[in-house]
Amino acid sequence: MLTIETQEENGHTILLLQGEVDASNSVILDEAITKMVADGSNSILVDGSGLEYISSAGLGVFMSYLEDFQEKEIELKIYSLSDRVYEVFKILGLDQLMSIYPNKKAALNS
Repeated sequence: MLTIETQEENGHTILLLQGEVDASNSVILDEAITKMVADGSNSILVDGSGLEYISSAGLGVFMSYLEDFQEKEIELKIYSLSDRVYEVFKILGLDQLMSIYPNKKAALNS
């Protein structure tokens, strides 16, 4: 199960993920990001502290936005991933394509 909350903080939109992102619910993550972009967010932070698991479908959602975000100059920063979830990003080389930080403070100060 996946729950997503959004918050505004100092000009950043924060997406709080709780639970698991897999093929059955990755569309919910996609819709949340699409809405943030439509609402004019130019700095999106993803709080992964509550993310227990992410499948290739979930990773694909993030990957699908990389080029679009670069063109529109939208920052995407992911922070507070568990070691297990971070390893999935790292194995696929996504830690080289996305900005991943150990915590919220590091993400905000970058």
